[in-house]
Amino acid sequence: MVSGFNHTGIVVSDLEKMVRFYCDDLGLSEFNRVESNAPPEGNHTGIAGSRRTLVFVGFKDGYRIELVKYHEPESVERDNNMTRVGTNHICFNVENIEKTHHDLSAKGIEFVTNPIIRQNEDGSRHGIVYARDPEGNWLEFIE
Repeated sequence: MVSGFNHTGIVVSDLEKMVRFYCDDLGLSEFNRVESNAPPEGNHTGIAGSRRTLVFVGFKDGYRIELVKYHEPESVERDNNMTRVGTNHICFNVENIEKTHHDLSAKGIEFVTNPIIRQNEDGSRHGIVYARDPEGNWLEFIE
């Protein structure tokens, strides 16, 4: 049935700010930008007559994030409660959790906690930390 992942879509308010964050701050690349206009009867989104801009960011041979800016109807704000049903997060693998935390903090990125690091019995480490993007979407970084 399901054979793999394709992308994750996030509705955003300030598209260019979010593209800069994901590309400039996190190092992803922009791959595709599409102006999508639904006909009056609607399209696959079920929103009749919607106008939106889609920007796909990610890694060359990997997973993509679709940043979606609705122009009509306009994107609306949401609450930022992590316990709200339907809340999601994006998880990134990193090589060094402390360096990632330091570098992104220096860029003004809001972290929810400091990195938590555990030593495994085999001597390897496991690190984890949560942050938020400029519009409050939850981000997880794992070493």
